[in-house]
Formats: sequence, structure tokens, C-alpha cells
Amino acid sequence: MRGALVSLAATALFAGGALAGRMIDGRLAADRASSDNSTYDYIVIGSGPGGGPLACDLARAGYSTLLIEAGDDQGDNPIYSELGNFNTAGNDPDSRWDFWIKHSDDPVREKEFAHYTYRTTNGSFYVGTEPPAGATPLGIQYPRAGTLGGCAMHNGGVCSLPQDDDWNIVVNMTGDTSWEADKMRKYLIKVEKNTYLPANTTGHGFNGWLSTAVQPARWAHDNTLPATRVLKKMAELTGQNVSDVANLVNQDILGDYPHKDTLNAFYNMAQHEDKGGKRSSPNNYIKATLKDPKNYPLTVRLNTLATRVLFADSKNTTTKIPQANGVEVMSGASLYGADPRHTNANVTKQGPVSKVWARREVIVAGGAFNSPQILKLSGVGPAAELTKFKIPVVKDLPGVGERLADNYEGSLLALGQQPVGGGIITLMFKSPNATGPNRNIFTWCGAFSFEGFWPGFPTDYGPNEYECAMVHINPHSQAGTVRLASADPQVPPDINFNFFLNNGTEDLQHLAEAANLLRTAWQAAGAPVLPFNEKHPCPGTGAGNCTDADERALLKTQAYSHHASSSCAIGAENDPLAVLDSKFRVRGVHGLRVVDASAFPRVPGAFPVLPTIMLSAKAAEEIISDAKKGTQ
Repeated sequence: MRGALVSLAATALFAGGALAGRMIDGRLAADRASSDNSTYDYIVIGSGPGGGPLACDLARAGYSTLLIEAGDDQGDNPIYSELGNFNTAGNDPDSRWDFWIKHSDDPVREKEFAHYTYRTTNGSFYVGTEPPAGATPLGIQYPRAGTLGGCAMHNGGVCSLPQDDDWNIVVNMTGDTSWEADKMRKYLIKVEKNTYLPANTTGHGFNGWLSTAVQPARWAHDNTLPATRVLKKMAELTGQNVSDVANLVNQDILGDYPHKDTLNAFYNMAQHEDKGGKRSSPNNYIKATLKDPKNYPLTVRLNTLATRVLFADSKNTTTKIPQANGVEVMSGASLYGADPRHTNANVTKQGPVSKVWARREVIVAGGAFNSPQILKLSGVGPAAELTKFKIPVVKDLPGVGERLADNYEGSLLALGQQPVGGGIITLMFKSPNATGPNRNIFTWCGAFSFEGFWPGFPTDYGPNEYECAMVHINPHSQAGTVRLASADPQVPPDINFNFFLNNGTEDLQHLAEAANLLRTAWQAAGAPVLPFNEKHPCPGTGAGNCTDADERALLKTQAYSHHASSSCAIGAENDPLAVLDSKFRVRGVHGLRVVDASAFPRVPGAFPVLPTIMLSAKAAEEIISDAKKGTQ
């Protein structure tokens, strides 16, 4: 969900005047110089699901907009454009940024993670718990995408909506009723180009830029399949109509059902792709905006590392509130230290530094890791941390980089004696002893293997593999941090999610209960699939081959994640850790906003890409409204 800070090449899509759309490769000196020291109405840092659509919307509204992207353009590369290649895309060094994160402050626990990664003495990776002599510990891989379109270019494309409470929390914190859940749906309608429902179906959009599609689930009509037997048992265990499962698995996951957040229900998983399996992402919207014959005033700079936001004193001599008025950038390929090519001998380690200027506002959209880093490098963040790195304090804002949140993820993975068959089962349900009315588990089951991230993921266990991957929605602990490791903008920050630090026992119990329910459903597969040889969380073939305590312990050390949010969160005015107000404005300064997943007060549902795109559309509406009123 980022795209803020560098990677490889592209060329101008077409020539134009000063306000015509164009894309500039940061390595082309003439083109770069033409935008250095230039002034735009808005500068957006990061082209992912937050920043990319926002820049397009601002340009389409007639405002000259510079979009700064740290990566290149991989939009025509089949590894990225074909959504089915997402695992390959996630491993591709042409876009991959390797963040080596921690799950806790306990080094022993960290190295119990099965895919903990080391750098060996010959420069290769070792993944596992028994590293060779001399290997340097790196951490747990958390790849982000450094390319035009951000992480929407390497993800699995899953589209789901947050619970109503995830929108309404902003209303409760700030009093801004525009965030009410029933009002937020208009942004889905605005951005969506639905391909799987009859035109004009209520609650959906059909003329937006983001295509959504589903896969046929005809297999669920075949009662001879082991997968269908498993499906029916899942229905029984979650209180659904067993005789109607073939229809239930085609339910619209983006539908606006009464009491939808409390329902145990199957769905057909929607993805941001067209009917032909082509990925639909901000990359497409950016290029469509650049190519439009209306010559919208959008300029895109690739291979451009945003190093800090620039400030001037406010024109109001009474308040002296700092005013964001530009961005310092460094031009070149693979400048950021998380880029695996950064250490290559043929890569320039530092590029030329220049400045670009904003008449109206600077919008940071680097994602949950890079947005707090950019703010801190710019002097906006906890004063003690900035002082430690000799960064002049522009605004002491203690919440920057705090309250980092993520869903917990785990997986029930086993090998059958024969393939289970069928297709993907998507199920949202409430674990048996979860508190509150809302469901808390999103699971998708099928013949695949996904166990988190490490160099070269995933492991292919062959045709007999079967998995239910689980996302724990709205975990109780939100105690992660993004802290500077250096004042050098090329050095990635220190990231610690502090998994299970608060109420961890409760969350682990919910995950274990979900795994137990799914494991029970698997037994319905029958012969010749059974017995399943479980890989994790309870290895072996016996029904009771690990205790609840064992299962919780294994889930604690092996949980993973890839939905980071909330490190620059919206919050109440009297909250000392609030970074943004409800209009995405950074508190205590003028002309600066953050628009990406870091703005959410908590992780928005199971998968944040679609909520972040909706958030971007809301931000565009707010910014354009303020511009027309002259109240930035």
C-alpha cells in the first residue's frame, strides 16, 4: 500500500504543454530538469491505492498535480498485469522492497518464526530456524511494491469492505458524520466498474476506473467432490443452509445486506481485475488520465525518492503555523535501501537532489511504513525521536509512527491422500467465543499454499495440499511502531508490530477456535482424501495431536500479516497521539495531508486495498471542496 519512495524505467507517454499530462523517468536528465524547481497546485508522494487515484482526481478537477513515484512502471509486464501471477510479482526484484520487520521485542521468539530470514556470508538468503555459521539475521520479510500503482500491483487483488464500525469509528472520534458507513458506500459506487452483476445493481458502480470480477463457482454443484462435502460441513458448523451451498458461495461479497457484519456467510471472492484476468489498479487509472485527450494537468515522476517535505512560515504572523510548500527529491533508480538492487555494483547509490513546489498542498501517500518515515524526516513527529537524529522539529506530533496496526493471519495447511478438488471457498464467520456481535474471521480455503512471506515464497506441497488461510479481523492489540533508524532518507525505518502485546490471549484463542472449526469441517472430505497430514498449526494426522495451549503457542510464533495501517491515524482533537483530523490534515501544520492506509484508526476489515481506494476518493472530494472554498 505504498509507492512513495524508487525503482526502474519508463518513458513519457506523450508530449504536452506545461499543464499537459506527462510521465517522466527520473533517469532522463532533460525531462527531470524540466520539472525540477517547478511549481504545481498539489504534490502527491506515492502512487499506490491512496495517492495514485487522488492525483488523478485532482488533475481531472483541473489542478496541476505532480505525482512522485519511487518506482518505475511495470504495468505492461505480464508478471504484474496478469493477476494470477501475483506470487511471482511479490518476489520480483524489479519492484520488491524488502522490509525486515519484527513481531516483538523478544529475539528468541522472533527466531522461532519458521521463515525468519538471514543473509549468508555469500550474499544469499537463508530462511529457517537453523542458520549457517556467520549468517546475519535480517528479520521477517514484509515486501512492499516499489512501482507505479504501489502494492495494488503485486497483491492478490482481493476486494472486501470493512465493517460499518470501521468507518463509524471516525465519526465517534471526530464528530464528522460524513464518515458514517452508509455515506461511505458512495465512494465504492464512484470508483467501481463492476463486471459480475446486472448493470445498475443497487450499491455498486459500473462506470468507475476500478474493475471488479469474480470467478465461477460451478464446482459447488458437484456433490461427488470432497471439496463440496467440506463446504457443506462448513455451512452446518456456521449455521447456514446446507442444502443451498451451491448458491451461497456465489453471494456478492461487496453487497449491502442488512446486518451484514454479523452474518456467518459464504461469498464469491471479488478481485480488482477485468473479466479476462487483467489486473485493474491505480496504474491503469494514472495512465488513462495521462492519455486522455483532455490533457489533464498531471505530471508523474518515476524513479524519484521523496526525501522530505519542505515548510515555510505561515503568512499569518500571529500563529506562525508551518506551511508545507514543497518536496525535496532525489532522482535515480533503486535509491531506497529496501530495494534489493540497491547494493548492486551498477546502481548509483545517491542521485541528484532538487526541489519541487506546491501552491496549495503536499499530500503524503507512502503507506503505513513510508508515510511516517517521510513525516519524521520532514520534522513532523515525536520531538525526542527527531532530536535524537538531529532533525529540526517543525511540529512535535507524538503519534507519528505509533499505533501501527495489522490483522493477524494464520493458516491451517495439510496434505491429503488425494486432491480435495473444487475451487476457492470464501467464508466470513464469528469464532465460537468471540465477544461482540460482529464476525471476526475471514477465511479462504482451497488447493493452495500461503504461509506468509519470505524470499521465494510460497512452498508448493503438490496437488494434495489443502489450506484455509485465516485473517483475524480487528485484533485487540494495536501497539506497533515505525521508528527512524537513521536521518538518511535512503535507510528504511525500524518496524515492530508488537504482535499480541495487548489482549493477545483472547486473539490467539479466536484464531485457534477458527482453526478447530475448519479442521472439523475438513473431516467431511472422506475417503480417499483422509487422513489429512497437517503441516500446521498442529502437525500430524491425529485428531487431537496438539492441545489448545500448543495450538495457541504455535499460532503466536507463526502468525504473519500484510495489511499494515494506522501509523498516521485520524483521531480526536484531544487525543495526544492523533496525527490527522477527519479531513486528512496533519495536525499543527498547514498544507499537508496524509492519504493512505496509515490514516485509518484501525485496520479496515480483512483486506485494506478497496477501503483505501474509497478513502482516496473521499480525500479528493474534501481537498477539491476546500480548494474551491479557499480553506486549505
